[in-house]
Amino acid sequence: MLTLKGKKALIEAALFASENPLSLHTLKKISGITSTRELKKILHEIKREFDVSTRGIELAITPEGYQFKVKDKFSEIVAPLTPHADLSDGMLRTLGLVAIRQPITQSEIVKIQGNKAYNYIKKIEKKGLITSEKAGRTRILRTTREFERYFGKSLKEIQETLRSVIEDETNKQFRTNVPDGETEEVRDQFQNSED
Repeated sequence: MLTLKGKKALIEAALFASENPLSLHTLKKISGITSTRELKKILHEIKREFDVSTRGIELAITPEGYQFKVKDKFSEIVAPLTPHADLSDGMLRTLGLVAIRQPITQSEIVKIQGNKAYNYIKKIEKKGLITSEKAGRTRILRTTREFERYFGKSLKEIQETLRSVIEDETNKQFRTNVPDGETEEVRDQFQNSED
């Protein structure tokens, strides 16, 4: 049987090991603590201990639960070490579409990505990175302040980066080799006929 200090250490270990936020229910199961009040008291202690200026991480409370996160002042510096490991490629693409085209409807994203987009949207909304509001038979999606905090950059910087990545990818997909002596006009006609 773990002591109170042992349970606190176990909770810290679980928060550190998990790449996703942990709910009170999950933390209760892991620690064996049955009282929500006692668990919240321990989480408050952990938060207070990590809030000091000499620590690089903090205990964040997200819509999904509790999670250790890098403090804002360090996030941009360390971001290249773990580039968004908790987001799948599909979730990142969905988030990119929302960031660039917002406000965008859910139905537009589904047209681009297919039915899997519903799940991606649900997951990134649960993470607090986007908001959605009902608009007729669809939903309007926008990024949140947490989105900027998560990526450690302003929305404008993220949009510029995403646009350059999309342009590079598009250029790679449609790049054609122009034989010697062929004019730009002929090349443009060829590329336009492929559209």
